[in-house]
Amino acid sequence: MTEYGRGPGSEPWHPEDPLYGDQGWDGRQAAHGQSQYGDQQQSYPQDPYAQQHQNHQQYQGHQQPYDQHQQYGQQQNHQQYGTPQDPYAQQPGAQPQYNGGWDTGQQAAMPYGAEPQDPYAQHPGGYDTGQDYYGTPEAYPPPQPPGRREAAPEQQPHQQASTDWDPDQPQEETHPFFTGADDPAGREPRDDDDDPDDDGSRSSRRDRGGNERRGGKGKKKKSRSGCACLVVSVVLVGGLGGVGYVGYTFWKKQFGAPADYAGSGSSEQVEVEIPEGAFGYDIANILRKQGVIKSSDAFVAAQNDNPKGKLIQAGVYLLNKEMSAASAVTLMLDPKSQNAFVIPEGTRNVQVYAEIDKRLGLEKGTTAKIAKTKAESLGLPDWADDNPDVKDPLEGFLYPAAYPVAKGSKPEDALKRMVARANKEYEKVDLEATAEKFNLDGPWQVLTVASLVQAEGLTHDDFRKMAEVVYNRLEPDNTITNRKLEFDSAFNYLKNQSKIKIGSKEIRTNPDPYNTYYHTGLPPGPISNPGMDAIKASLNPTTNGWMFFISLDGKKTDFTKTVEDHEKLNEKWKEQQGLG
Repeated sequence: MTEYGRGPGSEPWHPEDPLYGDQGWDGRQAAHGQSQYGDQQQSYPQDPYAQQHQNHQQYQGHQQPYDQHQQYGQQQNHQQYGTPQDPYAQQPGAQPQYNGGWDTGQQAAMPYGAEPQDPYAQHPGGYDTGQDYYGTPEAYPPPQPPGRREAAPEQQPHQQASTDWDPDQPQEETHPFFTGADDPAGREPRDDDDDPDDDGSRSSRRDRGGNERRGGKGKKKKSRSGCACLVVSVVLVGGLGGVGYVGYTFWKKQFGAPADYAGSGSSEQVEVEIPEGAFGYDIANILRKQGVIKSSDAFVAAQNDNPKGKLIQAGVYLLNKEMSAASAVTLMLDPKSQNAFVIPEGTRNVQVYAEIDKRLGLEKGTTAKIAKTKAESLGLPDWADDNPDVKDPLEGFLYPAAYPVAKGSKPEDALKRMVARANKEYEKVDLEATAEKFNLDGPWQVLTVASLVQAEGLTHDDFRKMAEVVYNRLEPDNTITNRKLEFDSAFNYLKNQSKIKIGSKEIRTNPDPYNTYYHTGLPPGPISNPGMDAIKASLNPTTNGWMFFISLDGKKTDFTKTVEDHEKLNEKWKEQQGLG
C-alpha cells in the first residue's frame, strides 16, 4: 500500500491515476470513472492566509467538500489523512458536493469494531465520471498542490460571517494591562498623560498601541505648548545662571582677594560702639554695617596682619566712612580715635551726669534727674543703703571705666551699663568679709571707706596707709580724734567743691551728715566712685599704726602715728600756704 492508500476493493493502483507513472501533477487528468485518491477527494490543509471567511471553492457552479471536522475518541479511524485540524476552521455542517470528478460510488463508514477500511474511502467522490471538465479552454484548471494554490476569490456578500482569526484585522485587547483594569482607583493623571477630555484618551491609546504593534500608524503624540517650552527655557537659563554665580562667588571667596575700599576714607565721620567681648568678625560686622569698611573678611585679614591688631578693645570710636580695612585697624589702635565715655577713678556722680548731658546733647540736669527718679530701676544691688541721708544712691556705682555713649542713645542706658559694670567688679572681691573684719555695717560701708581712700590718696602707694588711718580712727578707744575722721574730702563732697584751704570755723560748725569734722564715724554713703586699687587697699590695709597724714607739696603724702609728729608737719604746711 502506498502513502495515498488503496482504492476500493482489492484492485491494484490504476495506471490512469494522475499520480501513476509519469502523469503526476503535470496537468494530466484521470480517466472517467476513476478516483484520484481512492474514490475520495483528498483533503488539503487549509491555508489560513489564502482565504478568509469562505466555506467552499466553486468549480463550474459546484463546490468541493473540505471536511474540517476531525473526530477523536471512538471514531479516530474516520480522521482524514493529511488534514491537520485548523484551530480557526469553520464549525462542521452540511456542505454542497461537487458533481464532477472521478465518481466511483460511495462507501459507508465502518461501524465501531468492524474491520478497518481505507480512510480515503469514507466519502463519495466529488466529480462526475461522465464528463471531463478540464478538456476545454473554458474549463477550470486542475487542482494544484497546496504550495501552488492561488489566492481565493473575494468573499461573497451572502456568505455567513466567519469567526476565524483575521491577521489583517485589529483584535480587541482583553489583557488588563491594555484595558486599564489593573489601574488603581482614583489614580491622579501624570504630567505626561493626555487630556482626559481629548480623543486620545485611555481607550484611544490602547487602540493606538495595538495599531503600532501591528505596524500601523498610531495617533501622533500631543505637542507641547509654546508657553511650557518658554517656562522650561527660562528655568534652565536661570538655573545655569545661578550655578554660575554661586561658582564665581565661591571661587572669589576661596581664591580672590576680599572686597575692600582704598585710602583713609571720606570726610564723613561716624561714631561706632564696640561692645565688650567683641573680637574679629564681631567688630568687622559692626564696622561694615556702619559703612566704615566694605567687607568683614578684609578687616579680619588686616587685623591678623597687624601685630597689635588683637589689642582693639571695647569702646566708642570715631571713624571715617569707606576706609580701607588696614586704615581702620590702624586708627582704632590710636587712642585719639576712641570716642568712649571715660569715667576716671574717684569721679563724683555730679560730674558724670554733666558729661553725659554734654555727650548726648541734652539739657543740663537731665541725667541727674533721671538718676534721682529711676535709681531703683537701674540695677543697684540689694545691699545698697536706702538711708534718706544719702545724697545720691548711685554714688560709688558708676564704676570708673570707658563706656560707649553714642549720640542718639538714652541716659538711662548709659547709667545701667555703668551700674552693671560696678556689680560685676564688686562681685570679684569679698566686701562682706571685710565688713565683718572691721566691724562695719556691710558692703555699703566698705565701699564708703574705699571712696574716702580714693579721694584722699595721691598715689596707689598711699591707699593702704590711708585705709589704715580710716580704720584706726573708727576704733572705739580712739581718744585722739574721738572716732572722728576729720576728712576734708567729705566736707568738699557736701559742698560739691574741691578746696584745700577750708576755714576751721566753717568746717567744724557745719552739721551736715557728710561733715566728718562734726559727726563721728563714716559719712552716710560713698563720696566718689573708687577704682579697684582703692577697693583692694580697703580690703587689705597696712598695720603700721598710722593715724595722721598730710601732703606738703600736693604730690606726696606724709603719714604719722602721733599728734606731735602731725603738728610739726601741719606747721610747715601753714607756712607754705601763708596761714601762719
